[in-house]
Amino acid sequence: MLSFLWEGHAVASCLALTFMLLLHILDVCVSECPESCVCSESVDGGLMVRCRDMHLIAVPRGLPNNTRHLYLDNNLLFTIPSDSFIGLPLLFKLDLSHNRLVHLEPGAFRDQAGSLNSLDLSFNLLETLDPEAFGDLRAQTNLSHNPWLCDCRLQLAMPQLLLDPSSLAEVVCNTSEPEELGAQGMPFILVATDLDFCATLRRTTDFAMLVTMFGWFTMVISYLVYYVRHNQEDAIRHLAYLKSLPNRQDRSGESLTRSTWL
Repeated sequence: MLSFLWEGHAVASCLALTFMLLLHILDVCVSECPESCVCSESVDGGLMVRCRDMHLIAVPRGLPNNTRHLYLDNNLLFTIPSDSFIGLPLLFKLDLSHNRLVHLEPGAFRDQAGSLNSLDLSFNLLETLDPEAFGDLRAQTNLSHNPWLCDCRLQLAMPQLLLDPSSLAEVVCNTSEPEELGAQGMPFILVATDLDFCATLRRTTDFAMLVTMFGWFTMVISYLVYYVRHNQEDAIRHLAYLKSLPNRQDRSGESLTRSTWL
């Protein structure tokens, strides 16, 4: 009888301990989740953090470091600072769509180069890209439905990204530079294969280099002319002085001869 009671007490204690442990784990998870987000366990491990439709103007601080999926869509984000996702080494999917993003700071996704697989930047206000914002990131990126300025900078930046194939037709040129290329309203993937947005820039750069070299050449010639003119009078005086030296020597010799005969 005592053995049975003892075993029952042991089982009850074990269950109570397990329940307390679960409460502690749940409390830790809840306490780590930002107030503006909802956190739940992800099917592939880690946490799924949803911060949708919260009128956020900045990425929440204190995101759990085991965040696996992060949804920040349908907010009021204007920029992504370089330290927004530091300490999230497991981040696999990041949704930043339907915001008001106009700028991504250099290094914005540098900590996610080895983990991030999906990045959604669609339906924002991005006009151009800074490749330094992505670093070595190889996530499949959705850039559709942004007012892109199709220019040399964008043409150089795009090949560095792994673009989502299903979104390429919606990456459309809102404006272009130079304007005469007529890329407005065209999918960037189409115009980029036929048009060289960097050709005008290269011509401008070459012309600028030519003007700079001509300027330096003009300065050198001007200095030489100034130097010759400035030193011409001194050169004439020195030449006259040198011509006068033999006469003085002859006179000195004649005087010496006369004194000797006397």
